[in-house]
Amino acid sequence: MLFMCHQKVMKKEAEEKLKAEELRRARAAAEIPIIWILGGPGCGKGTQCAKIVEKYGFTHLSSGDLLRNEVASGSDKGRQLQAVMASGGLVSNDEVLSLLNDAISRAKGSSKGFLIDGYPREKNQGIEFELRVAPADLALYFECSEDTMVQRIMARAAASSVKRDDDNEKTIRARLLTFRQNTNAILECYEPKTLTINAERDVDDIFLEVVQAIDCVLKKKQQNAAQC
Repeated sequence: MLFMCHQKVMKKEAEEKLKAEELRRARAAAEIPIIWILGGPGCGKGTQCAKIVEKYGFTHLSSGDLLRNEVASGSDKGRQLQAVMASGGLVSNDEVLSLLNDAISRAKGSSKGFLIDGYPREKNQGIEFELRVAPADLALYFECSEDTMVQRIMARAAASSVKRDDDNEKTIRARLLTFRQNTNAILECYEPKTLTINAERDVDDIFLEVVQAIDCVLKKKQQNAAQC
């Protein structure tokens, strides 16, 4: 009986320690802007992220890249992730969040801001991110029509030297349907901090709107810091 009580106390202490660490990270991360970059495949968000990094020196974090890098590292976690993906399974949100959190923690001393590319993919992921990592300051949603995204993806696939079985219109439209259903829930949940941008215009025109939004976030950050 005494042993069981001791175990409960140890478990509670471990949980409290984890919560305290997550809170500490959240406060540290909140000192610099965190921006979610949302948009379907072919919407051009990769091009805009590159321009944002060039202008502001932000750290660009893609959940997909982090997963691939962890697998390529040959670490124990990487081998576990590779086994999950090789079996056709989905990597848990907890694992993805852990990778994002670690990447933000490593870079927070030198980074001027974070672009979280392609995440969250669904509403609950956004909720967990803000609880465990830090609140997002802004969500940029690059909106494109389905036909435009299909045309861009098909053109990109045709130009690629590597051909994939799922690079066909039927499969692409099915993926886009799932994307839109999940994204609509995210946009509804985070409407106050979301800017929807027409991504079917000239790249530079789109970037002008992006710059205005980011400059506004930076101004608010500076004002809040001055009040502390």
